[in-house]
Amino acid sequence: MFWWLDNRLEGEDPLSETNGARKTVRRRAPRFDLIAGNVCLDFVNTLDDRHIKPKELIETYVDLARFGEDTGLLEPTQADRLCERSHIARDRAQQVLLWARELREAIHDVFWAIMNKRPVPPAALARLNADAQSAAGHMRLIPVKGRFEWRFDERGDFDSVLWPIARSAADLLASDQLPLVRACSSKTCEWFFLDTSKNHHRRWCDMTRCGNRAKVQRFYDRQKKASS
Repeated sequence: MFWWLDNRLEGEDPLSETNGARKTVRRRAPRFDLIAGNVCLDFVNTLDDRHIKPKELIETYVDLARFGEDTGLLEPTQADRLCERSHIARDRAQQVLLWARELREAIHDVFWAIMNKRPVPPAALARLNADAQSAAGHMRLIPVKGRFEWRFDERGDFDSVLWPIARSAADLLASDQLPLVRACSSKTCEWFFLDTSKNHHRRWCDMTRCGNRAKVQRFYDRQKKASS
């Protein structure tokens, strides 16, 4: 297991909701709904309504950097620097944006296949393996209070925000939490999340989002049936 939290709390699970993230002081309102409980699954959810009418939430490199800030993968100052540089080195930033979407879809395809008990697409797994191995090349052992932790290099490269995402996906696949990966039961949503509920019977990405809509729909259906 790789520990990349720069300010990890004692005993914190690396595959918990703050997996791959650092404790940062937020300077602006978040752009993304982070409901998944794992950063790689939150990243998958940045293509909204993918099976109905796909809506891309990471349209520009700036969006990608802000996702890194919202999840704590990047400090606000790091995100700002990357955003500023993306307007100068436009071609490189655009290339990394396309890589990010390809990584996201590879992660989706791997977990989707597992959840549906289908063979994992070799191309998707190969892509994830390549990105996870590349991310490992940017990790260093650092002594911290009498022990050692894995930390990533300084996040100055455009693709640095992808390193912890790839490692998060790889670690989740190799963990005992893999069976807890779910997709929202709403067919118009199907966002991914990690089911850490007590009985592992969570159905919705968020009760205030899809859960309440389902309750309203069931109530409407009952009322309609009763009046017919």
